[in-house]
Amino acid sequence: MAAAGNKRINFALNAPDATRVSIVGSFNNWDAEARPLRCDKKGTWRTWMNLPPGDYEYLFVVDDVWCEDPGCAARVPNPYGSHNSAFSI
Repeated sequence: MAAAGNKRINFALNAPDATRVSIVGSFNNWDAEARPLRCDKKGTWRTWMNLPPGDYEYLFVVDDVWCEDPGCAARVPNPYGSHNSAFSI
């Protein structure tokens, strides 16, 4: 059960050729093992989390390659010369 004030956030990535997808971000200490996604029959990888209000940054890890969420327009620069996807709740 979600804690009071938490909001369910859905994540999805269409990657039908991927063999493994996870999500990393400020909500899980950028740990690629912490949140693997599950693939549906159409090749879309999905997960969800209940998160408290705040500002979050994240990336998908697709077969060990870190990448932005193409479905998220908000992004912020990261210290590695690229960007992280971002959202606020």
